[in-house]
Amino acid sequence: MNLLCFYVSEKQRHAGQPVYEFLLEQASAQGVRGGSAFRAIAGFGAHGKLHEDTFFELAGELAIKVEFIVDDLDAEKLLQLLQAEQLKIFCIRQRVELVAN
Repeated sequence: MNLLCFYVSEKQRHAGQPVYEFLLEQASAQGVRGGSAFRAIAGFGAHGKLHEDTFFELAGELAIKVEFIVDDLDAEKLLQLLQAEQLKIFCIRQRVELVAN
């Protein structure tokens, strides 16, 4: 199994919608059984500027992490979608083991 993690900006849009929504909708349409989006409360990127979730923070400056646990075929389909849509977003692909209790 694979853990795919995509990191996008709150304000980043594609096809008329936030990128995190686009990823979730496309994964669902491809038959992926689940996915989640998580909003950061603080962070910084390559620019080094710290952003925090405060009253004075400008909207759209924090990161959204979108993740899926998928088999190899679904991982490839999602990554091919990014290429086909010419989406250049940061992605981590990590092998994971599912443990059931």
